[in-house]
Amino acid sequence: MKLIFATNNQYKVDEIRATVGNDFEIITLKEAGIDIDIPEPFHTLEENATAKSKTIFELTGINCFSEDTGLEVFSLNGEPGVKSARYAGEEKSFNANIEKLLINLAGKTNREARFRTVISLIINGAEYMFEGVCNGHITTERKGGNGFGYDPVFIPQGKKTTFAEMSLDEKAALSHRAIATEKLVNFLDTFKINN
Repeated sequence: MKLIFATNNQYKVDEIRATVGNDFEIITLKEAGIDIDIPEPFHTLEENATAKSKTIFELTGINCFSEDTGLEVFSLNGEPGVKSARYAGEEKSFNANIEKLLINLAGKTNREARFRTVISLIINGAEYMFEGVCNGHITTERKGGNGFGYDPVFIPQGKKTTFAEMSLDEKAALSHRAIATEKLVNFLDTFKINN
């Protein structure tokens, strides 16, 4: 089965492909010949994910999915949340976002946080949603050079290293995006059997 993944973020594509394996053919927007940046104007991850998948399905008529992910820091009332990619401004700078987060957390003892991913799948015109959550905490300084976004300052629960210190396979074994993607794959496997 071929699915368009409605994103321009190659890091996310790599992570999803690592989880999906060879079961399904994941096509990026670029590979599908689509050159648009879909806005994310909404107040929830769910609404943003839906907007992206619906836009691509309406454009192409091809089964597709999108995701939206937010880092939710409890002592910051859930910030940056739905604004995670643009926390420090519209230029979507990973470094500036991390800098702002660490400044806002300065002096706070509660550094608990969670990553939350919501996937919106549109298949034959119907939408299905899948969620993945990874709990952890924010470090006081950056560690590691892998991954992207807030990975250098996020340590998953029960681990001693940040996502950015892990290999793609290590991260895929426990990340929020991998959990949501596994739910997506399980659904697609069942869908294939029943159709």
